[in-house]
Amino acid sequence: MRMALIALAMGTSTLGAAAPVMAEVVVASPAGGIAFGYRDGYWDRDHAWHRWENRRAAAAWRAENREHYYAYAHTRDREGGWREHERYWETH
Repeated sequence: MRMALIALAMGTSTLGAAAPVMAEVVVASPAGGIAFGYRDGYWDRDHAWHRWENRRAAAAWRAENREHYYAYAHTRDREGGWREHERYWETH
């Protein structure tokens, strides 16, 4: 059984057939967390701007945080998209 689990984790099976492997996307958030996401990047909770690492990272964060994601460039909003009145992380 243990060998079967190891083989499965490596993307093969004990029968020799290849098993499909799904890659998990993990967004490496800044230490304080992401405050607001935009198409072109995000603000962290310490009010520092970052570009997304890649499209998959942006899509993964957006899927989990739809209420704090805005599907346009942050420069469209006043204050560059920083939403001082929406500091939701302080009340959750």
